[in-house]
Amino acid sequence: MLVKTDIITQIEIDESGKLHIKPQVEKFSLIYRTATEVHWDDKKQTLYSPKPREWNYLEWFKHITAVARNECSTELKLTDKTKWINISDELKNEITKAEHGV
Repeated sequence: MLVKTDIITQIEIDESGKLHIKPQVEKFSLIYRTATEVHWDDKKQTLYSPKPREWNYLEWFKHITAVARNECSTELKLTDKTKWINISDELKNEITKAEHGV
């Protein structure tokens, strides 16, 4: 299976508490078919989770990127240009460490 790589241009927690991850190129309009609670926002062009209940934002980040990789063959990668909107420094550090397997 060929896995593409796409850059995460933005990570945001919106006003309703949903975590949004914006890829640079890929569109995931059919991701709802995976029945994983990961959705695509056509207007924002983002993958998003429901507002956390049992899982925290770090777990949702890991889940969204795993679903993109395993179900859609796309590896989503952070860069030093990724924009962080409404994300605490603590959560940013946790996400960055998790992506690098630290």
